[in-house]
Amino acid sequence: MSAVQLFGTSFQNPILLAAGTAGFGRELDPVIDLDLLGGIVTKAVTPEPRRGHPPLRVAEFRGGMLNAVGLANPGVEHVAEHELPWLAHRLHRARILVNVAGATVHDYVHVIERLTPNDAITAFEINASCPNTSAGGLEFGAEPVGLAELVRACRRASTRPLTVKLSPVLPDIPAMAQVARDEGADAVTLVNTMPGLLDKRLGNGSGGLSGPALLPMGVLATRRVRERVQMPVIGVGGVRTTSDAREYLAAGASLVAIGTAALADPRVPVRIARELSRG
Repeated sequence: MSAVQLFGTSFQNPILLAAGTAGFGRELDPVIDLDLLGGIVTKAVTPEPRRGHPPLRVAEFRGGMLNAVGLANPGVEHVAEHELPWLAHRLHRARILVNVAGATVHDYVHVIERLTPNDAITAFEINASCPNTSAGGLEFGAEPVGLAELVRACRRASTRPLTVKLSPVLPDIPAMAQVARDEGADAVTLVNTMPGLLDKRLGNGSGGLSGPALLPMGVLATRRVRERVQMPVIGVGGVRTTSDAREYLAAGASLVAIGTAALADPRVPVRIARELSRG
């Protein structure tokens, strides 16, 4: 498979490491050659360091995985001074996308303004599934007005491309993708995890469901957005095999991100990238 053109640059292949599953690359570096991938989406970055939720944070079940990490991260200053310089030095061909999260619109803007000068960043992925504390706990992406305000502010703050990560439980994902596009988003990432609960599995109680069960939902969301909005899509959710990745690509995704499967076997993303390159 040939290189993919997106965000004004070239990705050597369509396979990304999904946000939250590869940290900032250091943990996987001894295991796989990160530079063989199309790119890496970093762990979510917030203005302040976050310890995250109490353990257990991850629990497997027969249909996939639940996680309640709680956006644990070292904060934007540490990321800017330590994580991104290391990643930029390590990667020569793979692209860097930074996932951005927060509790208020100002949080997102702060992270973007701090990191935008870093030339190593190809794009920001806006996590619109975070609780919006200024709107009574609703997620930013739960309704059009909140999403529009968030994307508009991020667009003003950044000279870099934006992709907006949307929840699979939205009643009309293409309509919300259109809102994101109208406010300046260059792409959408479909889909985020789905809320789930299994008794006594996670320290936080409920968490985000990922893994094989998300595959048909993500593929459907990708197809509908491509048909109705015709904006670029990064497909994510449930990819374990090259065949799964091809489902997203056939539905119209430009890039495909792999997360949960890489936790089980870190070599899966590189293997899928190689198999796709063979045609």
